[in-house]
Amino acid sequence: MNDVVLAAVLGVLGGIVLVVLLLLARRLARGTTHLGGPADLAAHRALHQASLAARHLRGGLSGPDVARAARHLRVLLGSTAVAIVGADDAVAIDGPVDGLEAAAVRITERVRGTRRPQVFPHPEGEELEAVGAPILVDGQVVGVVVAFATPVRAALVRAAGEVAEWCAAQVELSGLDASRTALAEAELRSLRAQISPHFIYNALTAIASFIHADPERARDLVLDFADFTRYSFRRQGEFTTLAEELQSIHSYLTLERARFGDRLEVTLQIAPETLTTVIPFLSVQPLVENAVRHGLEPGEGGGSIRIIANDDATHTEITVEDDGVGMDPESLRALLTVGDDGAHVGLRNVDTRLRQMYGAEGGLVVETNTGAGTLVRMRVPKSQPQHDLGHE
Repeated sequence: MNDVVLAAVLGVLGGIVLVVLLLLARRLARGTTHLGGPADLAAHRALHQASLAARHLRGGLSGPDVARAARHLRVLLGSTAVAIVGADDAVAIDGPVDGLEAAAVRITERVRGTRRPQVFPHPEGEELEAVGAPILVDGQVVGVVVAFATPVRAALVRAAGEVAEWCAAQVELSGLDASRTALAEAELRSLRAQISPHFIYNALTAIASFIHADPERARDLVLDFADFTRYSFRRQGEFTTLAEELQSIHSYLTLERARFGDRLEVTLQIAPETLTTVIPFLSVQPLVENAVRHGLEPGEGGGSIRIIANDDATHTEITVEDDGVGMDPESLRALLTVGDDGAHVGLRNVDTRLRQMYGAEGGLVVETNTGAGTLVRMRVPKSQPQHDLGHE
């Protein structure tokens, strides 16, 4: 996934650079003899317009903001009007001239047939000339960029072709965004499936054991169970705060201590400044569940869990440590890379998601050995884009 994203980003940057070079070439052709001052300003403006257009294309060529992208591309190309025509002939157009939509659709049909840029001198009675350039993704024409001007010069034909290639890169990125979202949702469903059969059965059994002996505690445990499941199965938000995740972990551990009794000891060392850290949803909780289920539960004597969160300059470092049975380091490497028959699915899931979000170096660090317990550490950057925290 990371290699695909990198390739797409490089393609975008390459397209922007080519557009800027074309604009500079046009300035030089008009007599500019140096690149200082006005030329530098022109390059900056071109990059700025490309950046503004990019955000409006990330929803695809049929998205609600494509007309805004056309506005910025018209400024970038210096043409009278620009139309972006999607695969379903939806036209997003910007320019002071009315009535160009029909011409844009006719041009699009011609360009789709040839799959290459074409010039249209005064198409079917239109006062303006036009150039149409195909937006190609995986060899398929997914749309066409149509630039109207009088006259259409060679520089505009080349620039329209480069802009169409740049638009194709943006469409590919929008597809990657959609794939990433779908993958994240699938991974969360996987985690919830893992939570569902094992934990819910144990929690309900623990609650049932207190119904007659201690009804008040049974009632409190039911509330903790409700809080835990409400958080774990919420439908919105790929991210949350550390404070919210810790609240759910508190409910989870309360239910587990109803089973373990005094055999389960929990210690929290949370730096207050880390509580507002934005973290991937269900990233710390599965580590705690893994510590209980695979670290402490196999042993007869229970054990202890420590949850630590420290402010480490640019990152928040979160550690979950248990003194349970541990595991063989080679087995650990195997389950994190190729998976197994379902054990430790939460640990593997969190590691995969962190690497997808923060790069190859952003995964979990695990220290363990047979009979020596397990320590799992994750580092989350404190400076991140604005995320949907999924409050309900």
